Amino acid sequence: MKKKVNKEIIEKAVKMILEGIGEDPQREGLIDTPERVAKMYEEIFSGIHSEPRELLRVYFSEHHDELVLVKNIPLYSMCEHHLLPFFGQCHVAYIPRGGKIVGISKLARVAEAFAKRPQLQERLTSQIADCLNREINPLGVAVVIEAEHMCMSMRGIKKPGALTVTSAVRGLFETRLQTRAEVFSLINKTV
Repeated sequence: MKKKVNKEIIEKAVKMILEGIGEDPQREGLIDTPERVAKMYEEIFSGIHSEPRELLRVYFSEHHDELVLVKNIPLYSMCEHHLLPFFGQCHVAYIPRGGKIVGISKLARVAEAFAKRPQLQERLTSQIADCLNREINPLGVAVVIEAEHMCMSMRGIKKPGALTVTSAVRGLFETRLQTRAEVFSLINKTV
């Protein structure tokens, strides 16, 4: 069993960070900040203590063997290098095998569960694709994430608005160029 978030340690660490940057953790605006940050970290890192594949255990039988795409799923995560947010959109597609489909909300929930961990966008994209591929055994899976990284926007090179795009394709999306082209065309299509 994994350890749960230790809010007491986080509170002490935040207080030390405030002191380290030259702030007074006892001043009116900061006095409850360590506790607020600890609660926030418990929420935004809740994916560490979850098993996304369990979300896919419930599925339905439906004679559908064509592309299923959920696009523009809002996504928020924390870059593991600087503990700054990255955020954007996730697009998840799969082609069912043998009539085995999952509820479309499960696709968004899997993405969210993996995002709520200290992450790299590249790893996050692959984790979502691999989980779906393993658990529902579809004919193909495609995942695309477009995200802005605050570690690139607020600091360092300071290029707000720059998007990083990553993709992971499995099965037919990997081996059939026409199928891959179809899903990327639908992801890029605006209404």
